[in-house]
Amino acid sequence: MAARLSNGCKLALPVDYAGVSMAMIQPILDSGVRDLDLVCVPTGGLQADILIGAGRVRSLETSAMTLGEAGGAPCFIRAMKSGALKMRDSTCPAIHAGLMAAQKDLPFLPIRGLIGTDVLRHRADWKIIQNPMVEAEDKIVIVPPIAPDFSLFHAPLADKDGNVWIGRRKELAAMAYAAKRTIVTVEKIVDGNLFDDENLSAGIIPSLYIDAVAEAEFGARPYGLWAEYGKQTEVLMEYAAQAKTEDGFAAYLSEKYGAEVLT
Repeated sequence: MAARLSNGCKLALPVDYAGVSMAMIQPILDSGVRDLDLVCVPTGGLQADILIGAGRVRSLETSAMTLGEAGGAPCFIRAMKSGALKMRDSTCPAIHAGLMAAQKDLPFLPIRGLIGTDVLRHRADWKIIQNPMVEAEDKIVIVPPIAPDFSLFHAPLADKDGNVWIGRRKELAAMAYAAKRTIVTVEKIVDGNLFDDENLSAGIIPSLYIDAVAEAEFGARPYGLWAEYGKQTEVLMEYAAQAKTEDGFAAYLSEKYGAEVLT
């Protein structure tokens, strides 16, 4: 599946609690793909930090980067300080609005709550317009669509027809509907059709929106996966400590993935 990614493609990744496909990091690094434009929905963490540190990312659109209890994302922080990463500051509502605009094939989507913030100063592609539905002055912000070339996430279950069960993690559905292609790793692929189970059907992304599925047990670790297993906070802590320096991260990348930092 990693071979489908191309240099310079826009790749959407989910927030840490929604099903991060950590199992795909090794194949992505092995593929040699670079100059990725990451979109973290709506925040990024370990997966994005590793790809940034490995020199595979040229731009990032997100509302935050964090390792949670383990603190800040060290490779992201270094890249920002050195100017190696183009940052597209956003907010959680703006990320979701952009995905919804792409899903509905709209040129933009209006949102409130941004006027007066510093974020607007750094986003020339966000515009302030007059609400056309009222005569009184009412300024709103419009944000352009976010249409990833690929969305990538991990889920508990898929069937052999390519239907993927995400439960109540609707942000994953938004990613799949907005993207040109969606690739998914899952804990288990089952026989039959998931839509035959009335208890699962409301939480399924149809195979129409899924391009490839692979089975990867514990594929979200060290992050947790709802109703399956918990987060390994100690692993995140160890990463944060080792990746605090460039040499430490390079050693981590070599030891864990057999990869080198691209320059």
